[in-house]
Amino acid sequence: MGWAGLTNGELLREAERDFDVFITGDRNLSYQQKVSTFDIAVVILHAASTQLHHTIPLMPKVLELLPKIKPAEIVSVYP
Repeated sequence: MGWAGLTNGELLREAERDFDVFITGDRNLSYQQKVSTFDIAVVILHAASTQLHHTIPLMPKVLELLPKIKPAEIVSVYP
């Protein structure tokens, strides 16, 4: 998407234009940004890494919460 190098605030601003939910492995995002000021929900994946083989097991939980999550809400997903 050409978003490499954007700070978290810029990244969320860009993401909220086209998406309803931002999924990240950045566990510090909720401490670095006031997500309530953005019109996008944030899902934080708590996996060993952001490599696909570590995050795929979390996807059933992510899919379950997607219909319920609201803009400006942060939800953490654990194994």
